[in-house]
Amino acid sequence: MRTLYVVGIGPGRLDGMTDEARAALERADAVVGYNAYLELVMPLVAGKRCESTPMMREVERCRRALEIADAGTTCALVCSGDAGVYGMAAPVLELAPDYPEVEVEVVAGVTAAQSGAARLGAPLGHDFAVISLSDLLTPWDVIERRLVACAWADLCVCLYNPRSKKRRDHLARAAEALLSHKAPETVCGWVRNIGRDGEEAGTLPLSELGSFEADMFTTIFVGNAATRLEGGRMVTPRGYRELDR
Repeated sequence: MRTLYVVGIGPGRLDGMTDEARAALERADAVVGYNAYLELVMPLVAGKRCESTPMMREVERCRRALEIADAGTTCALVCSGDAGVYGMAAPVLELAPDYPEVEVEVVAGVTAAQSGAARLGAPLGHDFAVISLSDLLTPWDVIERRLVACAWADLCVCLYNPRSKKRRDHLARAAEALLSHKAPETVCGWVRNIGRDGEEAGTLPLSELGSFEADMFTTIFVGNAATRLEGGRMVTPRGYRELDR
């Protein structure tokens, strides 16, 4: 069998990986990934054939992993978080018809939304959306429309890729879009370097989010109208306590 595992390795630390992800890496004879992600799993894949590509070479990376598997070597393509959430699972499956002999198995991982939420408390206790503020692949007007729709629907929102050197104002523009239907005092939270050295977190109101100095290693959490701080932790209730009355 010619197999390619597309593996979500979680937020960073090895203890944040699922057992299924570890097992896939153990079964693989070759591992492909972005340089930084390969470094994170190197203790688990030392001695195996490893190939890396830099940022912005995602399609090349996926095709290379499929080529290795097609040649008869069981391969793992590693992604941070979950491979199906802003990861490589989609492009691999788009390319897979060119390699009909390869069986692609997507292995779930813990997302930044999940691990970051746990660090803050329970900000995603009710319905929520995840939106990337990177307009590299998605036009900004589409992103803005989704933000306004989430605000109108009073969804909690988890924001990926809030700011970069080339996108200094995207978080401010996103906050403005959310303020179109969310109150300025809406509780927000942030986590930087989730599951890695230097991890830190904090909270702030939506009115201050636009000026917050986030970076590409920061994940932002915006609450709904019911989200509150309990003992310094974000809590978005679903309504269980009301049922208990």
